[in-house]
Order: sequence, then C-alpha cells, then structure tokens
Amino acid sequence: MSELPFWYNTAMAAPSDYATVKVDDIDIAYTTWGEVGKPGIVLIHGSNAHMEWWRFTAPFLADNFRIAALDLSGNGNSGWRERYSGEGFAREVWAVCEAAELGPKPIVVGHSFGGFAALEAAHYFGEQMTGVLFMDFTVAPKAEYIEWGMRVEREGVEAGRKLRVYEDKDTALGRFRFIPEQPGVHPEVLKHLGQYGLKEVEGGWTWKFDPGIFDYIEMGSDQEEKFRQLTCKTGLMLGEQSEDEGAYYGEQMLAMTDGKMPSITVPGTYHHLMFDQPIAVAMAMKILFLEWLVA
Repeated sequence: MSELPFWYNTAMAAPSDYATVKVDDIDIAYTTWGEVGKPGIVLIHGSNAHMEWWRFTAPFLADNFRIAALDLSGNGNSGWRERYSGEGFAREVWAVCEAAELGPKPIVVGHSFGGFAALEAAHYFGEQMTGVLFMDFTVAPKAEYIEWGMRVEREGVEAGRKLRVYEDKDTALGRFRFIPEQPGVHPEVLKHLGQYGLKEVEGGWTWKFDPGIFDYIEMGSDQEEKFRQLTCKTGLMLGEQSEDEGAYYGEQMLAMTDGKMPSITVPGTYHHLMFDQPIAVAMAMKILFLEWLVA
C-alpha cells in the first residue's frame, strides 16, 4: 500500500489539543477534538496502547461531539503506578471527562482492555453517564471467566520487569506489532502508532507502556454482576474477524440484557477495527450515540 487513504489525511489534519490532568499524584495525558458545549465522548485504548489509537476515529465524530482520548496510567505519555486497579482507571477516565469539559452525561467507549476500564467507569460513575460502548471487549459469564491479571500470583512472573531497549528508533519501529496481529493495516498507520508509543532512553529506544500493569491488577470475576447492575445505556461493537479472546462472549452479553443491548458487528474488520474500517466504525458510533441522546 502506497497511497494514503483520504481518512488518514483528513484525520491527521484535524485540529486537536493535548493536555494533562493530575490523578492520584500522576499526570494523565489526553487529547481533545471538537467544541466545548457539544455532547461528550471519552475514548479508552486497549492494553500496551495509547490515545493515538483513536486518531483516525475521533475527527469524524467531532462535528457532533466533544471528544477526548486518554492515555491510561502505565501507557503512552501518562505516568506509571506501583500497582493498578479498575477503580483507579475509572477515576482517570472520569477526571479526563471533567478536565476536557465533556459536559453532563458523557459517553464512554472502551476498546479491548479499555472495555474493562469503561466497565469500571460505568460501575463507579454510571449515574453520571449517558452510556458505555464496549468495542471488541465482552463480559464473560462468571462461570466462564478467566482472570487476565494477577500475573505475579497466577504465573509466577517477576514483578517490575524491564522492557527491551533497541539501539535505534527504526529498529524499534520494525518490531511494532498488533496483538493479535491482523492483515491490511496501512503501513503509515502502523508507523504513526509506533512512533507515539516509543521513548528515548539511555542506550536507545523503548516502549512507553509499563510491562507490570497486569502484575497485581485483578480484573475480577464480578464483571458480569457489575455489567448487569449498570444504570446507563450499553452497547457492543465487534470486529467480524476478531480473534481476540476477550471478544468471544457477545451472545452471552446480549442474553444478560434480554436481547435489548444494541450490538453492531462491522463486516471485514479484525480486533483493531478502527484501523480496518475507520469511517464505518465512526459512523456507526455516531448513529448509536445520537440515538442515545434523544431516547
């Protein structure tokens, strides 16, 4: 692939503002698009990712909404913590909602691991939210739940592991991969994401994410209970070809809501669906959210 798609150029040219907010003594970085006063949306990335995962989605929502995308602690330009928790991520999400002036009753969107953070945000702040959209993240029934976190105890890994340092930036960029991997992502998109995800350190370049995020965090077998008790609206968006193990329980989530939860499967997309069909993803989000606002 050589020619840049129109959505890449449009998104990269769209005006945005970068800022930080202090949450529990560390800086949480975020970027905003759209005018203050419009209905608000906060976008949450997945594990080992960052706010730029939304660079090619947010601008296509900004005509109708005020958008913020954040770096969760331990990711991107945000600070690291000794230990992470779902409640802590919820506070970060809500602090960004307030600092970014997303207004009353914002909508929360979480992709992959960000869906867990979105669930936690809705659990703690759902009364103050319009709704939450889970993007290729599903809530497993308690009987089928498998804990992703607690790695020190579960797997016996050493806490506080070190990231590999590459001697130059190009070598590091050459190692950038999606997990799970998927075909068809434009090389310039991968380059953009990889560049933001790197930092220069003594001896070369390494990734910004904290490899110890999953050492002690307990994502919890109570996710089904929390989901069933949510007071805000809920929706689900899945990649048709997704191979992510966290996205296998869409039918069970629908059953938990007696089939009433809006569920969208975007044709031809994989786990990182916002890079496969960015316009389709953004427009589906827009239609759903505008409906939520008038319902």
